[in-house]
Amino acid sequence: MSVIYLLISISILIAIGFFIAFIRAVKTGQYDDDYTPSVRMLFDDELLKSAKKEKKVEKKDEK
Repeated sequence: MSVIYLLISISILIAIGFFIAFIRAVKTGQYDDDYTPSVRMLFDDELLKSAKKEKKVEKKDEK
């Protein structure tokens, strides 16, 4: 039974360590996306074209 308590406490300590590492990585900007904003402008036209096509289809369906 004491082994279970030992393993649970070690697991909790490791989980806290990973959580602290994750928080530190987020605060230092490790997960900031620098690539997508520069590429997003290339796909904006495609999104606008598909939205216009959907509107045309909806108008035809209403008639």
